[in-house]
Amino acid sequence: MALADTLKSLNELDLAELNFDNLGSWPLPVKIISGVVLFALLVTGGYYLHIEALQLRLEGVRTQEVTLRRDFEQKAFEAANLEAYKRQMVEMEESFGALVSQLPSDTEVPGLLEDITNKGELNGLAIETIDLLQEIPQEFYVELPIQINAVGSFHDLGAFISGMAGLPRIVTLHDFDIAAPGAETHQLKMNILAKTYRYRGGDDE
Repeated sequence: MALADTLKSLNELDLAELNFDNLGSWPLPVKIISGVVLFALLVTGGYYLHIEALQLRLEGVRTQEVTLRRDFEQKAFEAANLEAYKRQMVEMEESFGALVSQLPSDTEVPGLLEDITNKGELNGLAIETIDLLQEIPQEFYVELPIQINAVGSFHDLGAFISGMAGLPRIVTLHDFDIAAPGAETHQLKMNILAKTYRYRGGDDE
C-alpha cells in the first residue's frame, strides 16, 4: 500500500506548487527523485569532464611518444653509424690539416714571393714588379693579394700561369690584363692579381 500511496501522491502533485526557496517542504518522494536526478547529473557531468581530461592527456602522451620514437630512431641510427662517423671525422681532420699546411704563414710569404719570381723566370718572363698588397681578413682565413707585372711572349705567359698551379702553396689568379707594350714587338705585358691565403688563428682576432 505504501508504494500505491506514493504513486497516488505523485499523480496528485502540482509542480507549480513546488517552491525552490523552501525545498524542505517538498514531499518525500519528490525529494528522493530530485536527489537521484541531481546525483545522476553530477555523476554524468563529472564523468564526461574526467573523460575529456583523460583524452587530452592521452593526446599529449601520444604526441610525446611520436617525438620520443623519432629521437630514439635518430640516436639509434647515429649509434649504429658511430664508427663510420669517427672515420669520417679523422679523414676530415687530415684533409683540413693538409689544406692548412698549404697556407703560408707570415714568415713563409717572402719565400712564396721568391717562388713566384723563379717560376716566372723559368718560363722566360721578365718580372717587372711583384708587390704584396694589404691583407683582407675573412671569417676563417686571411687573403694575401700579390700584384704581379711581367713581360713575355704569349706562350711564356701561358706557361707561367699553368706553372702557378704547381706551387706547394695555394695560389689563385684573378683580374689579369694583357696588352702589347708596342706595335713592333712580340712581347706582351701582363698585370695579374695573385692571391694566397693563410689560416686565421686566434691571434688575428
